[in-house]
Parts: sequence; C-alpha cells; structure tokens
Amino acid sequence: MTDKTTLTSFRLTDSFLPVGSYTTSYGLEQFIQTNEISDTNELKAILETYLRRLLGPGELVVLRVAHTAASNGDLDGVCEADRRLAAITLAAEFRESATRTGNRLLSLETDLRDDKLLDAYVDRVPNDAPGMYPTVVGAVTGRLGVPINEACLLHCHSFITGLLGAAQRLLSLGHTDAQRILNTLQPTMVSAVADSADRSLDELTPFAPLVDLATADHEHAERRLFMS
Repeated sequence: MTDKTTLTSFRLTDSFLPVGSYTTSYGLEQFIQTNEISDTNELKAILETYLRRLLGPGELVVLRVAHTAASNGDLDGVCEADRRLAAITLAAEFRESATRTGNRLLSLETDLRDDKLLDAYVDRVPNDAPGMYPTVVGAVTGRLGVPINEACLLHCHSFITGLLGAAQRLLSLGHTDAQRILNTLQPTMVSAVADSADRSLDELTPFAPLVDLATADHEHAERRLFMS
C-alpha cells in the first residue's frame, strides 16, 4: 500500500472515527448479564465464535464483494451485497446497529472527498440498499485503494477492538488483558479472512444461534448500556 492508503487504513480502524460503534456490544452485554461470560477465557471463546461463525462466512464475504464491485465502479453490485447482508442478519439489533454505523461512515466519507460512486450510494440508501457497515467498509476501502485482504483484516481488528472496549466497561477487564486477547486472536482473524476468500454471495453461511438468542433477549432487557 502507499503511505496515504496505509494512513487511511489507520484512520478507519481508529476509535476516534465518529460512527458510533462504541454504542454496540453485538450481544456481549447480554452474555455478561446472564453470567455466561465472567472471565477472560470465556470472553476470548465468544470472540473467536464471532470471528469464525459470523464474520468469516458472512460479513467478510459481503465486504469482499462490495470492495470488488466498488473498485470496478459497479454500484449495483455494492447494493446487492448490502441487501444480501441485511437478509441474512437475523437479529434486529444487529441490523439496526450495522445500518446506523454504516450510514454514518458513508456520510463521513462523502463529506471528506468527492467520489461519484459513494455519492450515488448515498442516494440509494435506504430505499434500494440499507447501507450496512461491512458493506460500506468494503465500498470505501475499494474506492480508496486499500487491498481487499487488508480491508478484511481491518474489519476484523476494528470489530474485535470494539467488543473489547465494550468488555472493559462491562467486566473487570484491564488494558493488558484486553491487549493479550487481541494479540491471541490474530491467528483467528487471519483464518476468518481466509475462510471468506473463495465464497460468493450464494455461499453466505453465518451461524451462531446462541448469539442470535442472546441478542433477542437483549432487546427486552430492562437495563441496557449498549444498543445491541
């Protein structure tokens, strides 16, 4: 990557990015409230599940398709990937979180630069496509020249650091433990990215029913710190 593209990648993974991802825990809050996660080993296990069962066979596939389509100027391809991701995302909170953060990222990127495809994408949201976060990340990185494999790793890193940030607010998780988990999960991130490489939109197979159930329960929880 060029220096400029590398710096862009840093910006997209920074917690300073104002897309609202700090408001989401993707079911983690419910697992902790029901005492299914109480220590670092259990936290690491559920994060591995997210990577292997949800991102690898789901979000990363959509990100790849959107990246390729955006790189080729194919907005219809981006929107099709976006719709397919919404269709396979069962939990309402997950769809709402991904849509809200995705729309914010898309708005931010179109404010920062002139890009005809991204501008046209904005016009297609929400009637023709929801603008979900993994799809937008794929489209944005494709337009900015971030290589597709690096874009997938970027998404994995950003997703896990976001959940670790949530865990620090929900558990007695220190910064060193969080960094230790992040470091330990690097091979799993690489594996999830590799799993997504040869899949098409017809081969989207995310499957983590306990996560879906926890998220469904979270919708009706009396007290919630996070929106998902």
